[in-house]
Amino acid sequence: MTSLRCDFRKAAGEAPSKSPPPFSLRLTAAERARLENDAAGKSLGAYIRERLFGKDAAPRQSRDNHPVKDHEALGRVLGALGQSRLSSNLNQLAKAVNTGSLPVTPETEAELKEACGEVSALRDELLRALGKSPGDGP
Repeated sequence: MTSLRCDFRKAAGEAPSKSPPPFSLRLTAAERARLENDAAGKSLGAYIRERLFGKDAAPRQSRDNHPVKDHEALGRVLGALGQSRLSSNLNQLAKAVNTGSLPVTPETEAELKEACGEVSALRDELLRALGKSPGDGP
């Protein structure tokens, strides 16, 4: 990174990059095909690093591409959402509020509180399925 860019980012309060920028390499179609063949199923990046640095090549840290920790809980949430008329009901409530035709009776308030509780329960279940604690926030 150039000094000017570093100075600008520092002045702007931007945190420095956690990883070095990627390196780009243009190949002909034949060169790429040869590399892919030689890589034998490895990613091209891993294969090229291995060829360049041998056993000294640092293993790359991979992201967790599987955010779902509990597939059963996710299935329950999706099943509940699929069986509910939640989106339709919320849309009807919003329309009634916007037109001023929603009477605020004790029964309506109780139903709204119940619906909020159900939405909150679905949220908690979804967070658990993603491996987070319901108290963790958004």
